[in-house]
Amino acid sequence: MESQGNFAYSIADFHRVQEIARAEAGIYLPLSKRNLVFSRVSRRIRATGQDSFRSYLDYVTSKAGQAELQELICVLTTNVTQFFREKVHFDHLQQELLPTLATRLRHGGRGRLWSAACSTGQEPWSMAMSVLSTLPDALHFDMKILATDINHAVVETGRRGEYWLDDLQGVPVHWRDRYMDTISADKFIIDEEVRRLVTFRSLNLNKPWPFHGQFDAIFCRNVVIYFDDETRNALWQRLAERLVPGGFLYVGHSERVDALQPCRLEVVAPTIYRKKD
Repeated sequence: MESQGNFAYSIADFHRVQEIARAEAGIYLPLSKRNLVFSRVSRRIRATGQDSFRSYLDYVTSKAGQAELQELICVLTTNVTQFFREKVHFDHLQQELLPTLATRLRHGGRGRLWSAACSTGQEPWSMAMSVLSTLPDALHFDMKILATDINHAVVETGRRGEYWLDDLQGVPVHWRDRYMDTISADKFIIDEEVRRLVTFRSLNLNKPWPFHGQFDAIFCRNVVIYFDDETRNALWQRLAERLVPGGFLYVGHSERVDALQPCRLEVVAPTIYRKKD
């Protein structure tokens, strides 16, 4: 038993957090994350008025603590993002998918994109700007973008669509002027036209999904690095099932899909996969 800060913190406490994170969100926490877990969970212990790790963990695993359980999962997740992060994906989206999708939309078809771990919203807003740059009248057609994340707080940030100038490093100036409105000299907000393309929802990727449709492209980047092999492979399979034939899956620069055959995926470029027809 060690004492850090105001709370006693044992290896058993850490193992309980490990088990909760794995069961609720598929998150794997190696022993090297022990101090990080202490720092983040301690904030929730103080916020809830609990007096120890044991009492806090007892609380979040009780029926009365289900809302706080979601807060715990939120503090255990990491949210690093930016506009047009890994630009090669957005170049591919614009060059290889969106022109074909635009033709389909103009002929009465539908278009669906999914940002499966949207964090504070920069990724789905980047997707929406890409769509509008290719198809300026996208709102006249059946075109929608779904943005989801397990962390309800970052989902709400994304939904608000307000960003500081320093957050807009990856946005071309002419796109910023076209797709964002000025709040102040150093703060901007996504404009109404772009907003109408994107729907934000809280979603745990490792729980049942409350929708059944398929997508033309799914961005699921820098998420599975926090999962063990079993959870990772199961998620790739589920995501692949939600792609239309010929649809694309974009993953993070340090991620890869190993089970290509069961997922019916083929590599078209590093970190870009296509579902076979």
